[in-house]
Amino acid sequence: MTQHPLPLERPRLFIAVRRGVPLTLAAALMVLAVMEPAGLGWPRGWLVLGAMACLGEVWPTFKTGRTYARARTAIQRWDAGWVWALRPLFRRIGMEEAWILSFCAWNNQKVRGLFRDAKARRALVLLPHCIQMARCKADVLTDLSSCYECGLCPVGDFLPLHLNRTWDTRISNRSHKAYREARAFRPDLIVAVSCTDRLFKGLVKLPEVPCYVIPLQLPHRMCVDTTFSVPHLLAAMETLVEPREAERVVPLRREGIA
Repeated sequence: MTQHPLPLERPRLFIAVRRGVPLTLAAALMVLAVMEPAGLGWPRGWLVLGAMACLGEVWPTFKTGRTYARARTAIQRWDAGWVWALRPLFRRIGMEEAWILSFCAWNNQKVRGLFRDAKARRALVLLPHCIQMARCKADVLTDLSSCYECGLCPVGDFLPLHLNRTWDTRISNRSHKAYREARAFRPDLIVAVSCTDRLFKGLVKLPEVPCYVIPLQLPHRMCVDTTFSVPHLLAAMETLVEPREAERVVPLRREGIA
């Protein structure tokens, strides 16, 4: 079976700010410390200490492997704090979505590193209800296999993958329900599809669970007939999740449909 490659992540904006601001401030403080501190009225020791604190602020972004895994929850919360603090600024300059998506890309890059050597064994796929066509009557919230597979929305494209690969999937129409179901399931990885704002909120609400996120596309407007890249989700599951053992998997069959 040919594995689908994951698209490259592009977290340049988030990294430029997350690393650039503390490093620039550290450099400025060191320059001031080398200059005439007495004339400036600042003790040199405080300037050097401030520069070291700025370098300490940057250090977690360079952690990888087990070092990162042990501190991942705290790092995730701290990085999300940067996004939250600077979000009003980026909203003012018209780059709010780009700022959040860059953070999501950074998160995805880190999650890929976590599962490079050992894949997840208990993964959960979270999908929003708005990917279903608005006028469709199929009760996919209760039973995903009730989809009519008409080809008019992504649910029909996703359903064969869900059935044939026996993925654990939840479709929810409320964020708090998705968080509750995720905590109850206790996954070691979440692959979530949602709009930009909800993806960020999910990363903030569930920092303890590694979560690979895929943004929705909004061809009409928020929460109406949205869509997403099913191949991207398939690539994420193939790359990050251990496939079910063939001898232990019984493909699901749909009853009553010709």
